[in-house]
Amino acid sequence: MQLEAGWFLLISVLVVAGAVWVPKYRLQRAVNAPFPESFSVILTKSLPVYTRVSAESREQWHRRINQFLYQKKFYGCAGLELNDEIRVTIAAQACLLLLNRKTAVYPKVRSVLVYPTAFVAPRVDVGEAGVVTHQRQGLLGESWNTGRVILAWDHVQHGAKDFSDGHNLVLHEFAHQLDDESGTTNGAPLLSSRSGYSSWASVLSGEFERLQKDVKYDRKSVMDHYGATNPAEFFAVATEAFFEKPAQMVAEHPELFNALRGFYQVNPQEWQ
Repeated sequence: MQLEAGWFLLISVLVVAGAVWVPKYRLQRAVNAPFPESFSVILTKSLPVYTRVSAESREQWHRRINQFLYQKKFYGCAGLELNDEIRVTIAAQACLLLLNRKTAVYPKVRSVLVYPTAFVAPRVDVGEAGVVTHQRQGLLGESWNTGRVILAWDHVQHGAKDFSDGHNLVLHEFAHQLDDESGTTNGAPLLSSRSGYSSWASVLSGEFERLQKDVKYDRKSVMDHYGATNPAEFFAVATEAFFEKPAQMVAEHPELFNALRGFYQVNPQEWQ
């Protein structure tokens, strides 16, 4: 009886180990699979910055995209029919934020919902007197801490093709996801070391206050004024400007550029 029990225990352990090993094997196979030529054609056409990234970085980028497409579910909304162009264009921009970084591929994100254009979402506002107001708001994108990212396809396309205007819906919403990995969406994503948070907070809080003053006095900024809404939106807007307007950011916000360069581990000036 003891011998049989030992065999049953051994078999159970092997079954559990196999159940864990199979998904990991399948993931690694998907990640390391050859990047389809059709995907490269799509990105060359839809995302011009793709051809300006070094060959070495592009190989890494391909693996990230493969993993994203393998792990995340895409859903077409409001009649939008999904295709490879939609999936690959979104995945590539999201994974651009992960190059050279030792990190998982958006572990909290499970699904990407894509609308053909701006969508309407319900909103509940509670006033100072406790008055509840129900509204419907038109949106281009949203990032939820429940594992969903919602995007308007027409604005995804525009952000991909014009990689110099400082506006990119995918970079913005997935920057929120990076921010949320720390447990709170507050403009402070997971940094490589605890010692980095003091410097990060000092630089970004100062730049956030500067943008708020730019808004107050109607001054132009490299960053979209929407970033003055709160620290989370500031980090997302600063991310857009970092990747799309690096030269201007270096000239006008060098400390912020260096902080973001340290976090993202890339220098987008090399792609201009």
